[in-house]
Parts: sequence; structure tokens; C-alpha cells
Amino acid sequence: MSSTELPGVRSAAEPSGLVGAVRVADGERLRTASLPGLTLTVRSRPPVREGLAPALFVHGLGGSSQNWSALMALLEDTVDGEAVDLPGFGTSPPPADRDYSVTAMARAVIRHLDAAGRGPVHLVGNSLGGAVSTRVAAVRPDLVRTLTLISPALPELRVQRSAVPTALLAVPGVAPLFARLSRDLTAEQRTRGVMGLCYGDPSRVTSEGFRYAVEETERRMRLPYFWEALARSSRGIVDAYTLGGQHGLWRQAERVLAPTLLVYGGRDQLVSYRMAHKAAASFRGSRLLCLPEAGHVAMMEHPEVVASAFRDLLGTAGQNDVRDDEDGRG
Repeated sequence: MSSTELPGVRSAAEPSGLVGAVRVADGERLRTASLPGLTLTVRSRPPVREGLAPALFVHGLGGSSQNWSALMALLEDTVDGEAVDLPGFGTSPPPADRDYSVTAMARAVIRHLDAAGRGPVHLVGNSLGGAVSTRVAAVRPDLVRTLTLISPALPELRVQRSAVPTALLAVPGVAPLFARLSRDLTAEQRTRGVMGLCYGDPSRVTSEGFRYAVEETERRMRLPYFWEALARSSRGIVDAYTLGGQHGLWRQAERVLAPTLLVYGGRDQLVSYRMAHKAAASFRGSRLLCLPEAGHVAMMEHPEVVASAFRDLLGTAGQNDVRDDEDGRG
């Protein structure tokens, strides 16, 4: 879950049928990508010059494309960045088939990339978006140039206690119960609770950033499908954890061919820090960045550090591309 939002400076009207307005940072644009049975909101940040490689950023459970604003701004001289609101999140409406499984989310990303013709991209995912991106990279390696995973929601044998409430949302009937039990909470209380869960140090959030996050919480709580999207997506993660064989996420991690960067936070309360080395062993030739002070959303807490590691990954991947070309000519 990564539903805290970084501050923007202006508001943009949402597609028809949605509630309220969503903030758009300076230099960003929102557009709607319409596909049969699927409508996605795409947040883009035009690059500072033409010819930069495309990148796609995929948020986590309860998050949105706004989670990537800080990182995208730092990388505007490095990639042509877009961030997608997954179905049912941000300002993307629910999918027509109400399928919120990890496989369905991965299919949505693939359909978007195929329709846009932007692949192969530098694919970046956080939490649920990390699981989705892993599946995309495994089944469609032609669409992924590099893979960056920030606290990816990959199966754990022992789930942390702090992550149990999120997992419980997957149980039928629990989401309506949560809704009833929390109906008296203010938007400020909800926002502080989420920030306390997602950030290693919630005090890093500015007063302006907190105010914008509260506004976003209020907007989301008015959406008629808010709890449905959250509950069914949670169920999708739990279901993905139980899949075995070639469809298991760890098995698919072993199939990823793209150069991979893994980012884990030492204070992450949702994805265990101890999974970092298992991930590093599963993604072949991967590089690992461990941030002891970070929580679940390192790209929001320490965007400069993540941006630097991302650039290093791209530099190494570019060198490998040159060597491959030389070997091919030889």
C-alpha cells in the first residue's frame, strides 16, 4: 500500500464519472488511454530533450501515478517518463470485468504498452506494482529494457505483523467491516495512519505535502468503488502468493532477462527487509540497494538516492547493449 501523495501545484479535472480533482505537478500532463474494457489515466513528464528512452512507472496498492512525481522530475533528463494509474486507482475507473488480480494488472500494463508502441521501456514498480512489473518482464521480455523494483510485493513465508491488516482486506466481508469501523475517522487521521505505515520517517513529509495527501484521501473516499478496488487488489496479491509452478512470482523472477535494480527499505512495515537477499538471488545479475532509513516508498522518501541508482543501472545496461552489438558484428 502506498497511498500517500507528494505535493503538486495545480489541479486537473478528472475523466467524466469520477469525483473531484487530482493534483498535477508543474511539467506533468494527464491523458486518458482507452482500450476495450479498460481505461487508464497516464501521467507523463515530457523529457528535457528528444530521443530519451521511454520509462513506465507502476504504483502500489492504494497508490496512484502521483507516487512517482518526485522521481520523474529528477529523471526528466534521463528518460521519457510516464506513470500509469492502475485500474480502479488514481483516476482510472475499475476494469470492466472487475478483475484486480496481479495477472490482470500485468495484462493492463502490457495492453497499454502494446497500444502506445513505447516498448521496450525501463519498467519501474513499487509494492503491488513491483509484482505486476515482475510478471510483465517475465512474460513479455520484449517490452522491458530494464526493471527496477522498489519494495516489490513478492511472496513471503512469514508476513510482518504490520502487514496483516492489509492482507485481511483480501478476506470476503472484511473490507465492508473495515469501512464501518473506520467511518468516524477523519481524512487527517486516515492519512497519518497510512503515512505511519508506509514511511520510514513520516516527519519527512512537509506540511504542504500532508495537506495535499489529505485532499487526495478525501477524494478517494468519495469514489463508489474505493473499498472494492482495495479489497479485490489485496485478494489479488494473496492469490498471487499462493500460485506455484511457472506462474509463481519467484519462478517468474528467475525468468527475467532484463538488468534489474532492487530497492529495499530497512524500516519497511509491509515488505520485509529480509527478503532483499532472496530477491537478489532470484533476479539474475541484479543489483541491490538497501536503504536502512527508508520505509515502503523509497522513491518518495529518498528520490535522489533512487534516481542515482536508476541512472547507474541504465549506464550499465547501455554498456551491455554496446557489447552485445559488438559481439553480434563479430
